[in-house]
Amino acid sequence: MYIKAGKVILDDQVKENVYLEVTEGRFGQVVDQVETGAEVVDYSEAIIAPGFVETHIHGYQSYDVMDNDAEGLKVMSEALLATGVTSWLPTTLTSSAELLEQVCQTIGQNYQAMPGAKIQGIFLEGPFFTEKYKGAQNPKYMGDPSTDLLDRWNQASGGLVKKIAIAAERSGVEAFIRHANAQGIRVALAHSDATYQEASAAVEAGATTFIHTFNGMSGLHHREPGMVGAALELDNVFAEIICDGHHVHPAAARIVKKCRGVEETVLITDCMRAGGLGEGESRLGEFEVVVANGTARLKSNGSLAGSILDMDQAVRNVVNWGMATPEEALRMASLTPARSVGLDQVCGRIAPGYAADFVVLAQDLSLQATYLNGQLRYKA
Repeated sequence: MYIKAGKVILDDQVKENVYLEVTEGRFGQVVDQVETGAEVVDYSEAIIAPGFVETHIHGYQSYDVMDNDAEGLKVMSEALLATGVTSWLPTTLTSSAELLEQVCQTIGQNYQAMPGAKIQGIFLEGPFFTEKYKGAQNPKYMGDPSTDLLDRWNQASGGLVKKIAIAAERSGVEAFIRHANAQGIRVALAHSDATYQEASAAVEAGATTFIHTFNGMSGLHHREPGMVGAALELDNVFAEIICDGHHVHPAAARIVKKCRGVEETVLITDCMRAGGLGEGESRLGEFEVVVANGTARLKSNGSLAGSILDMDQAVRNVVNWGMATPEEALRMASLTPARSVGLDQVCGRIAPGYAADFVVLAQDLSLQATYLNGQLRYKA
């Protein structure tokens, strides 16, 4: 089968008016013409891009990863196709060691049976955070990083943990980072009041990503650059950003992209269970949430509690804000997030041999279709 495309978004270039080969569910070559009689699916007015890679998402369509429910994971997996996501990391919250172990085990036992977007690993957001920037996380379970607990959770998942977020100022951070990296687990920094120096030391030890930049971290001051300063200035790190227009001002988002570039700016949604449902009351972990006016906020104090953002909308937002070109936005939703968690050899790109997971977008970047393993799985 060949996909006739107006544009195809590749790693470092855009090809126009070409044919994308798909054979047995995998990408082949991009060619200028095909033989007469070849099977061709005509998207000659559309943009073909890699399926989106969502590395930070807690829930969708009324389900939450912390529900510890295999059926809920399947619902989320299927529903995410309608947002262009074809690969994702179910994301946990700060909770008890026992529940986190159970959640990791459930994901590890069921991830290969997902009917839609593919579970490519687990992101543990917590519990080794700082109460000052707890956000919508429960401080009751926060503490210093423990390699024993990390090993316990990773073992329960069958080695599926790809990333864990910690606060850089906690005790034992550098040894923890080195231990995690030795297991192939990326360490990220979040919910932290760390100084610039503490964040720098964590990065030097091997931390690689700043989680939802600007949110839940010490801000930029000219005499103490803090976590935000480190996220913008340090070399060879990734910066996640929630581009829903509520978590971060568009100008602040543009600053991140100017500092980090397309190669190190990661679009995420940080979506919670109310995603895809509209307004009303909901929950995030143990907390009651109210969804209204495009935001999800804790009922207790009005703090933002994740988002209800879809990834395809995030892509359109950053283009509308003048933050990125369409090609850049699409890469920040696919290849860059895949690279940030070491999955770029599995997903996030259109290249020979990769699973044919891709999205079809109109010129205004509205999602038209999502393909998984070369099969049409969602059509707008």
